[in-house]
Amino acid sequence: MNQGPGLYFDIGKKARDVLHKDYCQQTPIHFNYRFFAWNLDLSCEEELVHGLKGLFACNIPDSGKLELRHLSRFSGFSASIGLLGDEGKGYSPVANLSGLIGTRILSLGANLAYDISATRTTNSLNTGLSLNSPYLVASVTLHDYFQSLKGCCYFEVNPLTKTAIAAEVKYDLADDEITGVTIGAQHALFPWTLLKARLSNNGRVGALIQQKFGRKFSITVAGEVNLNEKDKEKCPKVGVYMAIK
Repeated sequence: MNQGPGLYFDIGKKARDVLHKDYCQQTPIHFNYRFFAWNLDLSCEEELVHGLKGLFACNIPDSGKLELRHLSRFSGFSASIGLLGDEGKGYSPVANLSGLIGTRILSLGANLAYDISATRTTNSLNTGLSLNSPYLVASVTLHDYFQSLKGCCYFEVNPLTKTAIAAEVKYDLADDEITGVTIGAQHALFPWTLLKARLSNNGRVGALIQQKFGRKFSITVAGEVNLNEKDKEKCPKVGVYMAIK
């Protein structure tokens, strides 16, 4: 078991998994066939030497990256280079650097994404603070060049049934207003069957059921509806996600 702080992207991960992972979300660039929109995720991770791992991940046709990760007892650093897709601009080469220092309980980190194409601009600069206690997991992160703030919390009700609740609040520091609130929960009916649901302040309601077949294969069926849309446009979205690990 890793006793270190992990990586920067582990900040708020447990809350994100409950509120966002495997729901009906489509990347900016995807394949279309009639009324189907789909992507293909591939990834491979290998330990190069002790404490240093190499990772290859791609979402076809949206994005891909090569990444190096170094984990120690009190720090975690990563560096990656890849292509990021945009519907209007095409693909842009992006370099990413992140670092996290602290312990398994309390950690502080930052992340920098840099566009290495002809524009050579900084895509994003974020920083975050994470608290991982036995009773509550909470985090605060600054985004958009410190113009917006996001707070997340995760509370595990029953580890045996994976029952947990999570919440996320987004706040615009420039306009001094809350821009988004999302709450959600998960519960395992059986060790191999997981249910999740979420509700956002913009009227979006989502739910999913994930069925595992052994340790390496799972199928997820997810749905979402926007309650604020007009009756004629209030059409639920349904997606199917299959994973082999």
